Amino acid sequence: MEVLGDLKALMDEARTPLAVRSSSLLEDALYQPFAGVYKTKMLPNNQVDAAERFRKLVEAIKFVYASTFFAGAKSYVGASDRNIRDEKMAVIIQEVVGRRQGDLFYPDISGVVRSYNFYPSGRARPEDGVVNLALGLGKTVVDGGLCWVYSPAQPKAPPPYGSPRELLKNTQVRFWAVNMGKPPEYDPIAETEYLVEAPLADAETGDALRHLVSTYDASSDRVVPGTESTGPRVVDFSPVLVLGSLPLNEILRELLAKSEEVVGGPIEIEFAMRIDDGPTPRGRLGFLQVRPMVVPSETVEIADEELRDRKLVAVSHRAMGNGVEDALVDVMYVKPEAFDARSTGAIAKEIDQLNRALVAERRPYVLIGFGRWGSSDPWLGIPVQWGQIAGARVIVEASLPQMNVEASQGAHFFHNISSFRVSYLTVGHQARPGINWDWLSAQATVAETDHVRHVRAARPVLVKVDGRSGRGGIWTGDEES
Repeated sequence: MEVLGDLKALMDEARTPLAVRSSSLLEDALYQPFAGVYKTKMLPNNQVDAAERFRKLVEAIKFVYASTFFAGAKSYVGASDRNIRDEKMAVIIQEVVGRRQGDLFYPDISGVVRSYNFYPSGRARPEDGVVNLALGLGKTVVDGGLCWVYSPAQPKAPPPYGSPRELLKNTQVRFWAVNMGKPPEYDPIAETEYLVEAPLADAETGDALRHLVSTYDASSDRVVPGTESTGPRVVDFSPVLVLGSLPLNEILRELLAKSEEVVGGPIEIEFAMRIDDGPTPRGRLGFLQVRPMVVPSETVEIADEELRDRKLVAVSHRAMGNGVEDALVDVMYVKPEAFDARSTGAIAKEIDQLNRALVAERRPYVLIGFGRWGSSDPWLGIPVQWGQIAGARVIVEASLPQMNVEASQGAHFFHNISSFRVSYLTVGHQARPGINWDWLSAQATVAETDHVRHVRAARPVLVKVDGRSGRGGIWTGDEES
């Protein structure tokens, strides 16, 4: 009763949107963490009646606790070495960093900064770290949506795109916000009950947008920082990162260094920022969460000739992880001839079904599919939750001409991959030799759905990933290939 009294007193005073989320012993463990497994509820907290605000808060707290019994959490536990009896959870109530724009409440910048970058580009080094930024709530980043990625050591480096038009195709066009307008249909077990995904045009009324975007100038075929001219917007944060309108990168580097010192190793930080525009813009940064990271330590050697071996099933020059696997015989893959971006939701359900059977039999496997694994945007990849593929020991992210996006670095999904020591290989559709689909189709079928096939090889495949160079491959165990 004392706790209820405290919560009621809080809601008598609090009128800003709130984030109700979990914080548990297993959630941020270094190995096999439960990051992103339990649910979070964002509340607009704008009801006139304090009793109604209190009731909504209590509902949200119950929802977070109840999420430990959801199917995704149970699948996750079943695939890990954890025992749910060892879990202890607290519920955290946080103020949502941001401000109201019409019927939307959102931060101007949300992001994740990491000590180690598994997919460096240009002159960036893995140990330089990486930052993912997005306009609006951090759901875009943690769910693997389109966001801006850069090295904190080189914030002004050009993006890894061949042209401004290519950049336009890969920029954020929608953002997440808390719905402050008409109450939605009552749905207390929906994590997004009070969230809305709005088009970028809805952010044009905000004064801070000029600090977040560049504008494409068709006459010169280039992008210009700011919103002074008309044209399509590119969410690249150039006014902040390149022109220095706010010292965001400097703050992130200092936070990274101090947090590493306290934790005693590599870490990742979730943050959000509100920008108050004016002659001298000011930012209010919310330091939301910090958790440890697992980075490569052992030495794995992969010779150049191994990457040209006829026994290759897949080869990647942008691989994540570090180590050797030599006991896997099961492979689950999305059939390329059956893949359609419109069917990614159905594909996720089929994978979940096959994963459950493999987890029950304690058979770890190789998973191969197209686009970003775990993306919240079904047009960018297959929107699986981590529990739906938790039995995979090796994951391959392949691209197609019609689905060719940057490698996934969604925070929760990405954190689980690294902490579970899952090898993650990115293979472009233009890569040679790429993926040996003929070998996969020749293996014995164990189970098959409309879009997915589970095969079992006669001999274990060999998987090697060198975390220092980012090179990795999968080789057949066949005597001849």
